Amino acid sequence: MANRPQKSVAAKANKSARPPRPQISFEAARLLCPTEAQAVSIAAAFGLSTPDYLGIRAAHEKLLRETALAFDDALNEKAAQMHFQRVVGTYVASAQGAGRFYSEKVTEARTLTAKLANDIRDEDRDAPAGFESKAQRARQFAADLAMQSYALLAAAQGAIDAYLEITGEDWKPYVAQREGETVERKSTAAEMGAFG
Repeated sequence: MANRPQKSVAAKANKSARPPRPQISFEAARLLCPTEAQAVSIAAAFGLSTPDYLGIRAAHEKLLRETALAFDDALNEKAAQMHFQRVVGTYVASAQGAGRFYSEKVTEARTLTAKLANDIRDEDRDAPAGFESKAQRARQFAADLAMQSYALLAAAQGAIDAYLEITGEDWKPYVAQREGETVERKSTAAEMGAFG
């Protein structure tokens, strides 16, 4: 029985030692994902199809609007706002995560490609004729991720557009209150209540 509190303390210590999750925002996703011009350029260079940004955006906006209509009167205004805030947050987090992964893989592809240009290093030589090099595979993977993150950004933007139409407000990411802030607010409210 004496071990349980120690485990709880250790678990809490590990939880507080973890770095905080990055704040999700459409602006961050937009900075991490390729622009339209970049997506078109990458698609042309690698022989890929450029995702239909406007079509994906419109389809996701329509999907969320139809979802809101399906609820009919089951959700009051506040419940609908909370629900769709979370739903849209998932789309934005997905685009932001894909954009972050894409950005990391572009950096990796650049590093591998730069190593190939160095004539002194033998271990970074290109692959034998007819085979893809590690750098080529990295560039192709980054290009595939560019198309994916660009498409997910379109879905997120469509979801945000729908949120504005459903709630009449701009979407903002949910920010959980820290426990200390809640206690402090309660304490402040109790102190102010004493003044009458």
